[in-house]
Amino acid sequence: MAAAVQIISKSKLEKCEKNSNSDDNLNCTTKIVVNMAVPSGSSGGEASIVAELVEVEENSTTKMQTLRIPPIITVNKSAAFALYQLSYIRDVPYKPEEYYIRTRKCEPDASSNVVKICERLRDEEGHIIEKTQPICCPCGPQRRMPSSCGNFFDKLTKGKANTAHCVRFPGEWFHVFGIGRQTLEFSIRIQVKSGNKVSEVIVGPENKTVTSQDKFLRVNLIGDFVGYTSIPSFENFYLVVPRRGGPGQPQELGRNISMWMLLERVRFTLDGFECNKIGVSYEAFNQQPNFCSSPYWSCLHNQLWNYWEADLNRLSRNQTPLYGLEGQFERINQHPNAGGYSFSIGITEVLNTNLVIELSANDVEYVYQRSPGKILSVSIPTFEALTQFGVATITTKNTGDVEASYSLTFNCSKDVTLMEEQFLIMKPNEITNRSFKIYPNTDQASKYLCAGNKRLYLSNSHFFLCIIW
Repeated sequence: MAAAVQIISKSKLEKCEKNSNSDDNLNCTTKIVVNMAVPSGSSGGEASIVAELVEVEENSTTKMQTLRIPPIITVNKSAAFALYQLSYIRDVPYKPEEYYIRTRKCEPDASSNVVKICERLRDEEGHIIEKTQPICCPCGPQRRMPSSCGNFFDKLTKGKANTAHCVRFPGEWFHVFGIGRQTLEFSIRIQVKSGNKVSEVIVGPENKTVTSQDKFLRVNLIGDFVGYTSIPSFENFYLVVPRRGGPGQPQELGRNISMWMLLERVRFTLDGFECNKIGVSYEAFNQQPNFCSSPYWSCLHNQLWNYWEADLNRLSRNQTPLYGLEGQFERINQHPNAGGYSFSIGITEVLNTNLVIELSANDVEYVYQRSPGKILSVSIPTFEALTQFGVATITTKNTGDVEASYSLTFNCSKDVTLMEEQFLIMKPNEITNRSFKIYPNTDQASKYLCAGNKRLYLSNSHFFLCIIW
């Protein structure tokens, strides 16, 4: 996107100062200093601007001097984003599930022929994994899973009916990351073309002052005019992302950003011993009190899949998600070198960044143009005594053969408030109108005098005119 550059102050011609302890000195005796504001693009996105440096003001004389070969300054500002460092915590299941098997021979060490999926689990070396055995509950209508106990004959011949319960973790797993403090990141590339010479530097929040290799250009990033207010803090949240490959610490986050979620830390159990929290373990499920009289799926609420489906319901009603990053933030993880132990979100505020650009002026040549100018007419409609101000319209003309800059002002009696000088540029034979508001110092009817010459040649000069009303 193209954006307009705002020049904060006049480009100035200053003496170079060399610091023996610095490698950032320009190779110069005089330098041109430009103070500018660089805006962001729409919604904090990328922006590009091009400015031509036409005139500079000499500090000793305050005169404006026109450059023979105007340097062209090109500024490219990247999108701004907040970067967060991550620390791996653990893996958690997406959807823990409770299973039950109707049987008459449930025992903690029963084989799969009896309790099927609820048989005790074993690791890769064949060792039994603790707390994975089934929990056996008697039959009856008020039990965890209501079931019929059958008749007396069935109890004698087949045994008393019961149910085997267990928790298993099929399906996806997610990595959990702690989130550190955020840093603001962006870069600004400044290129200056002066004749056949091209100099370039890149600055940013972590590298604020940079000098080009040819010592012609130096840029200092002063800062942003207003601090960002929309950068969120996630220090009380965990980031969860789909697990890639095997369990344990991943090498990178992956690109399945649509499944990334931010959830408060209080929703997690890091040791697995708490029910109804993300990361619940076999032990928490098996040791919950009043197991057989508790509702089916007790201890397994408030899991990742619950929050994900809550977001889907909100999206179906055109509402912003509460937990998923997509839909809440822009430009997720689009920062350079994305994929490591960090993630980022785009900053949507449009703010101006203050840059001070310094150019070596050793080889700069100046052009002085003088051209006559003439006041063609002055019009001041009569205004009544109680009116706050009147308006004077002045028509001027460049009567010379070259384009030049002019300044126009009044030199009035003390009963008229001083008026600000106006500057204008006119091409040869161009006619321009300028308006001045005239403020008398009294509300009494009177005559006032503005005196001066009606025609003058230009070189940092003024028109003057004489008016009585």
